[in-house]
Amino acid sequence: MSSEAPKVRTGQGSTRLSRTEFESRYRAQFVDPAFDAAKPEVERLTAIAWQAYDDSRKSPYTRKAGPEFADPGHELSIEWLETRAAIQEAQRRFEDTGGKSRILLISASPRTDETCPSEMAKTFRVTREARAYIEKQSGFEVDFLDLSQINSEYGRQIHPCKACVSTAMPLCHWPCSCYPNHSMGQIHDWMNELYPRWVAAHGVMIVTPVHWYQAPSVLKLMMDRLVCADGGNPDPTSTHGKEPAEAKAIELKGWDFPKHLKGRIFSVITHGDSAGAESLRRNLHDWLKDMELVPAGAAAVFDRYIGYYEPYATSHEALDRDTAFMEEAKNAALTLIAAVTEMRQGRQPPGDNLESPRQK
Repeated sequence: MSSEAPKVRTGQGSTRLSRTEFESRYRAQFVDPAFDAAKPEVERLTAIAWQAYDDSRKSPYTRKAGPEFADPGHELSIEWLETRAAIQEAQRRFEDTGGKSRILLISASPRTDETCPSEMAKTFRVTREARAYIEKQSGFEVDFLDLSQINSEYGRQIHPCKACVSTAMPLCHWPCSCYPNHSMGQIHDWMNELYPRWVAAHGVMIVTPVHWYQAPSVLKLMMDRLVCADGGNPDPTSTHGKEPAEAKAIELKGWDFPKHLKGRIFSVITHGDSAGAESLRRNLHDWLKDMELVPAGAAAVFDRYIGYYEPYATSHEALDRDTAFMEEAKNAALTLIAAVTEMRQGRQPPGDNLESPRQK
């Protein structure tokens, strides 16, 4: 490897908007005739928004980092600091031996009867059964995460990953500091709430359909934004925000790739109607293992087909008939419960004390 510092490659071109184009896009959120009476106010807001965009005011409210960071005088986003504090509190809850065991139960279908499909997801039905079963167990509580809320709730978003990690791992901050970006209108980022929920969980159960051989987009958005949990830099002042040359230098000196979700136990259930369930189950299993989460056991990780090559219109009826599938989902929950109980009693997975010869 060359001893010279790697070059930061640029040149994709600017995506900056003209004022005319920016204002056209900004005003698009006020197309309802009800806003006509407030046209002067809208124009005033548009001018303010343009100035924030033109000045690239990503984080309007900041404070000095303080002594616990590498550069105490560096300005950090108040919103980032609040998410960091929530994660630290969640970690304390995770480590508290006296509290209940928490299962983060994820329904990963985007379908909901509150939006265009006008019918609930089969995934939701499965997670509802699993939730009821887990909550009956003494000492357990469920944090239910329905990813269809991205489609059904106003202002609920997960913004896409910007792939900072591919420039250098220390440029990917834990938690993610890419959002919110107020000057770009990239706000309402749900991940600021979801990071602490992942951290607080002792066990994670993901139930998901297959979309074109892959994870549904709502699940993939969350997965990509969890990259910062797998080696992310907890100190943005060490890279002075997003300075790529500094991040490259830090990584080349030796980066330890901290596993911020290490040790949580997981279960994965994938289901499809014609193809892809096996490959998606493997992909999710490997993704979680790469972050050093631990599979609960064979019964907790499986794939099935519901209404194989039958009409979509009768797919819920197919699930009604497939009582074995529901029993398998309950068995997965039972296996997860047993594995979480063992983990909290101090059992460590085989090889957990070994240092990996390959970081990353």
